[in-house]
Amino acid sequence: MLHSDFESGGLSMKYLCLVYGEERKIGEMDDHKCLACDAELRAGGQCIASEALEPVATATTVRVRNGRVSVTDGPFAETKEQLAGFYLIEARDLNEAIQIAARIPPAAVGCVEVRPIRPIREQPRTGRSHD
Repeated sequence: MLHSDFESGGLSMKYLCLVYGEERKIGEMDDHKCLACDAELRAGGQCIASEALEPVATATTVRVRNGRVSVTDGPFAETKEQLAGFYLIEARDLNEAIQIAARIPPAAVGCVEVRPIRPIREQPRTGRSHD
């Protein structure tokens, strides 16, 4: 796993917290709560980056099949909850990452998916053919 020095002096891993929710509910949230959460996490050395996304209507999906590029307006899939933003965090382990994710304000109206970052630069995989 990808480790780095954490402010506490120990090793940490990077996690991506993907924020999902119904656009209407996410849109009704006060951005200042998210900004305060971000500031608190950054002050503690736990937030590397975070951003909100524009509404799903602004999305464009790109696919390449057999060398041909296909561009479609809108998201990849129709779902009730859409990707609304992300926080790239550092935590000692998954338990701490979950605790951090629970503090992200949209978790109260949607959900936050926590995924470990795969260290592609440090441990690249070789390509495999897909049948």
